[in-house]
Amino acid sequence: MTEISFTPSADVSVALNALLDILERRTELTTRSIKVSLAALSLPGYFSQANPEPRLLANEQFNLLEKKGLLELTWIPGETGHLLQSITLPKTEYGIRSTEIFQLLARTPIARSRSRLESLLLADKFRFQEDWRARAISHILNQLKEEKSPAPFSLTDSNLNLDLLAVLQVLPALTAETPYRAFSVRVFNDTKRFEAVKNHIVSLARFGTPEWKRIPAEEVLRELNLVANPSYIHLSGDWQLVTTNGEILDLSGFTPSIGIPAAQISSLQSVRAESVLCIENLTTFHQQVDRYTPHASLKHFMWRAGYTGKHVNNGTSNLHRAVICIYGNPSPAIRRLLRLLPKTTPISLWSDLDYGGFNILSQLRRTVGEEIRPYLMDIDALEANLPRARPLTASDKNNLKRLSLRPELCDIRPVIAHMLKRGVKLEQEGIEEF
Repeated sequence: MTEISFTPSADVSVALNALLDILERRTELTTRSIKVSLAALSLPGYFSQANPEPRLLANEQFNLLEKKGLLELTWIPGETGHLLQSITLPKTEYGIRSTEIFQLLARTPIARSRSRLESLLLADKFRFQEDWRARAISHILNQLKEEKSPAPFSLTDSNLNLDLLAVLQVLPALTAETPYRAFSVRVFNDTKRFEAVKNHIVSLARFGTPEWKRIPAEEVLRELNLVANPSYIHLSGDWQLVTTNGEILDLSGFTPSIGIPAAQISSLQSVRAESVLCIENLTTFHQQVDRYTPHASLKHFMWRAGYTGKHVNNGTSNLHRAVICIYGNPSPAIRRLLRLLPKTTPISLWSDLDYGGFNILSQLRRTVGEEIRPYLMDIDALEANLPRARPLTASDKNNLKRLSLRPELCDIRPVIAHMLKRGVKLEQEGIEEF
């Protein structure tokens, strides 16, 4: 192997790396030479009119590489020995001799980096059960096989790769909402280190669970029980929460509402309520609770909605004994609370009349119970509040059409068809009494 004793100058490094970039973009073995024009590269030192030293040093190093058979030089006509036109990786009997140039630049060939990352992922894949993590790793392995980008894993940063795998391994142990900083200490013994890989974990989670591609990064992390800060679940009405110790927490006396830590849901064994209304937005939740009028009862308050009975939605009574704010797409903690209710407890959802609102209904029916009913999410509600509706965008229309194909939303198809015909959507804040 040819021994090279000098350290490449900045201009020489740029030019040689440009040659290797072209070489590594080629997907098949070739004996064709590879050439780059120096004028096409960013080499302010080489072409400087004020300081000839960078050019003289570069020319000296290029000449040494040519003498060792590693490069072929082409000079600008009339400028031989002074200004180079191009440099070329030459053809050889065994292909392009690039090993020495990789070593000169202390650059690892991409093929070796891909192989190293592939071995790392294969060695750790067995740790993951057949869940979204295994699907994400399989996706990255396929990317490597097809010589595509393995992002968010890196071909150059092994520490990043090890950090991502460490996080993936620990995630299933999170059974309750965990703040980012607390999780970072648990995994890395460092409060800030998880922050550097947080978005990479979101990317992997979306590879493993395609339905998460359409929700914000914060909600993806929440699905993994990771939150910026501990959150609270707002409840109102006749809720009774039964802990694993058998304690009964009666919330009916808290007026107008109460917030309980989401992390506490993991300590419950059952939940009781006569009927439940899930409200998408916190503002609407507070407005609705303020409209409720408490009536004395022997055991608890009865809460009657401000609607006077003019509206009936798919058989849903407008008398709701318990109300919960689900904050958009319901978190794992909220879904678990709803699943702890008896199967016979009527559950309704009041959400926006748009793609997001019906997507929430779809999610609740798939993850909590198929009998969950929409409330104030029908054609009558839309028509009665049409002045406050907004036009559908092209994206809204495409999303609604795709949503209407979901089997769990077959009863909603007439509503979606009407919205598409009208070309409008309606946020729940736009609903007024009627």
